[in-house]
Amino acid sequence: MSPAPEQLDVAPVTLRSPVSEPPEATDVLGILSDLARTGRSDLVRTARREGAGPEDAVEAVQDALCTFLQLAQKRETPADAAQWPAYLAGIVRNVARNKRRRHHVARPHADLDALPLPSDAATAEKLVAEAEEHVRLRACVDQLCETQKAVVMLRLLEERPGEDVADSLGISRGYVDVLLHRAKASLRVCMTAND
Repeated sequence: MSPAPEQLDVAPVTLRSPVSEPPEATDVLGILSDLARTGRSDLVRTARREGAGPEDAVEAVQDALCTFLQLAQKRETPADAAQWPAYLAGIVRNVARNKRRRHHVARPHADLDALPLPSDAATAEKLVAEAEEHVRLRACVDQLCETQKAVVMLRLLEERPGEDVADSLGISRGYVDVLLHRAKASLRVCMTAND
């Protein structure tokens, strides 16, 4: 016997012939048709709560009814027909979840190899050269005195105005310009020394 789907709290619907023993095949269709007619809005709401869209929710209910009929044919439904509404709601919930998962998986994904490369795409060698240049520049900045290093960081990297740099370092605006000029000259010498 297959495991029972997840049970939901669905209000029991009025069944044509609630019996404690499995109903006959003709009764199954009658009970199921009553169940579908009176509980369809609850079943659709159950599917919607699982993330199914309106059309997918209706489709999930239809699929669940077909699955329930197949299980009834194999006599794998609960013996007590009063349990059928909750059992059917569990099937609807599982079908809606599976549809949601399949929909997510079925979405087209872009093939990375098919995407066009930008026209100015850097080669690996160019990227390595730029990284090496950055490391050399960082080493040259680290060789500057603390005041020059602070001026370079604030003025060039953070692009702050000279007045702000002067105020934050407690020096005159003119001295900021002198320090920046000297720092640029030192960096130029340092960067070209290894070429």
